[in-house]
Amino acid sequence: MRHLKGVFWVSNGITINPPYELVDIKGKIESVFRRSALLDSRIIGMETQGGKLNLKGSIHFWAEREEAERIALSAPDVSHVENNLKVTQLG
Repeated sequence: MRHLKGVFWVSNGITINPPYELVDIKGKIESVFRRSALLDSRIIGMETQGGKLNLKGSIHFWAEREEAERIALSAPDVSHVENNLKVTQLG
């Protein structure tokens, strides 16, 4: 590119996305949630879109919210986690 007349700068805006939805990853994350002592996996929902994962549901403790996000972010092919888990009081 540096030898093209009039070209001073080139920006690469290419984004590589996985060629599949995160359906397989979703099952693996749910499995890790079930093994975690901090989480009640039955009340945590997930939606996937490309490399993005959206956590949703109502949980009881802030530590659950942080643990769920940590597990989701550590999964392969997950590039972004939107943590919409709501902490509600036990009652």
